[in-house]
Amino acid sequence: MKSSAETQGSSLDTAKWILAVGLVVLGLAGFYLYGDEPLLFRVGGLLAVVGAAGAVVLSTAQGRAVWQFAQASKQEVRRVIWPTRPETLQTTLIVVAMVILVAIFLWLMDVLLLWLVSMLTGRGG
Repeated sequence: MKSSAETQGSSLDTAKWILAVGLVVLGLAGFYLYGDEPLLFRVGGLLAVVGAAGAVVLSTAQGRAVWQFAQASKQEVRRVIWPTRPETLQTTLIVVAMVILVAIFLWLMDVLLLWLVSMLTGRGG
């Protein structure tokens, strides 16, 4: 069973999501409503409204979970051992060589099968 705090938090989160969507809709409406204003001002206003909507979303439980996931992802990327330049170059050259070899093999198979089909159908020389 859900406690009243979870239900209240859930309904408050729903209200925050509605507020955030409403802000974005109003920001877009304002962007197009004030079409005579300079583009820089319209884009700045839209970015400000989207930033405010983002702040509202980050105050919800789902927003906090997404923020924690982003932070954990950032830490995980720092732990990655990236390949050195020579390793990257060697791997790239191996991939390019294999692509060329497979392309030549497929081309030869295509030529051979075309020759066989033309011989079997009597259209070849």
